[in-house]
Amino acid sequence: MNTPLTEVLDGQRSAELRKAARALLKEPLLLARGPRSDDFRLVRRHASELREWFDRNTGWPLHVDADAARLYKVPGRLTDPTHPAREAGRAAAPFTRRRYVLLCLALAALERGEAQVALGRLADQVVLDAADPHLTAAGIHFTLDRRDERLDLAAVVKLLLKLGVLRRVAGDEDAYVSGAGDVLYDVERRVLAGLLATRRGPSTVRAGTFDGRLADLVAETALDSDDLRFRAMRRSLTRRLLDDPVLYYDELTDAELAYLTRQRGFLTARITELTGLVAEVRAEGVAMVDPDDDLTDVRMPEQGTHGHITLLLTEHLATARGPVTTGDLRRKVRELASESGGFWSKTAKEPGAEGELVEQALAKLSALGLITRRGDGITPRPALARYAVGEAVVLEPRSTTRMPQQRKASRQ
Repeated sequence: MNTPLTEVLDGQRSAELRKAARALLKEPLLLARGPRSDDFRLVRRHASELREWFDRNTGWPLHVDADAARLYKVPGRLTDPTHPAREAGRAAAPFTRRRYVLLCLALAALERGEAQVALGRLADQVVLDAADPHLTAAGIHFTLDRRDERLDLAAVVKLLLKLGVLRRVAGDEDAYVSGAGDVLYDVERRVLAGLLATRRGPSTVRAGTFDGRLADLVAETALDSDDLRFRAMRRSLTRRLLDDPVLYYDELTDAELAYLTRQRGFLTARITELTGLVAEVRAEGVAMVDPDDDLTDVRMPEQGTHGHITLLLTEHLATARGPVTTGDLRRKVRELASESGGFWSKTAKEPGAEGELVEQALAKLSALGLITRRGDGITPRPALARYAVGEAVVLEPRSTTRMPQQRKASRQ
């Protein structure tokens, strides 16, 4: 039988809408030109439906114009430090405190500047602004006298290039770092103006503590009715289901847990309909699993030496009875080096390398919600059990008994 044309068109529209939504979740800032231009066109085509869905279910505004599409994502948890800004290069090193400060100073200078800027001129303005007494009192010192300071500024600029705030006209950042040249950029002012994802201007925030200032930046209107409180909970829970690897019940308030218990089917169905993520519901929480395995910024398992060591430590932690210490894990890595070191890089087997290897593994496991870390203690979380390997079972000929297999997450 021939499929009616309306069904074909509806299926095509649904597929395009899902692809557009996934593109925004993966890259909340999409540019009209560049490697993601096809995704931008899809988002622009379905902007009305996407804007309505995100506003109703997450409270994230979506702005689309001829140059860019910007989903103003606010995290479900403001206290999660496991997904930092990272270098645009291959190493993808996380931003340090100084780089975050330089990023803010560079954005402020670009906002006040012209349509074009040279890196040297931008650096001079950043140095001038970094001399502010408040920054100096906070321990921030930036003079460009040292190579590591110029590397930090270059890392900030490369991130702005990746985001589309700057467009390189001539020159090279590496030449600037070595003192052999300068770089000229066009400033994409409309992209720059849409970069800040807050509900109020930072200059209006008066809270005294860091956590208080973060909360004020994204605070919603007063929740003075049951309907508004329920809407706020629906949005908060949907954000966490979309953004967090695992939503654990023990991290919720009593009111949030009661609401999720009643509305879990509705919330997860809405997410599945738009994004294709599939709910995995367990006694301890909910994870939205991605069958396509591309809506994640941290992969597990992963190839290479670090991926192999992380997986081996994960299997070790999954069988641990209670908390372990980083010292325990360093000793475990030394043991693993003698057993599996033939598959590792040369530097990973050098004496003393286990400290850095353990820290990299723990950073990944924390980001995936598989462990909690307090000081020197590491406690496995329930989702880590999926990486446990059971005892091998020897099958007799023609036996119907099946050997248990490790179950891996497609999205963490």
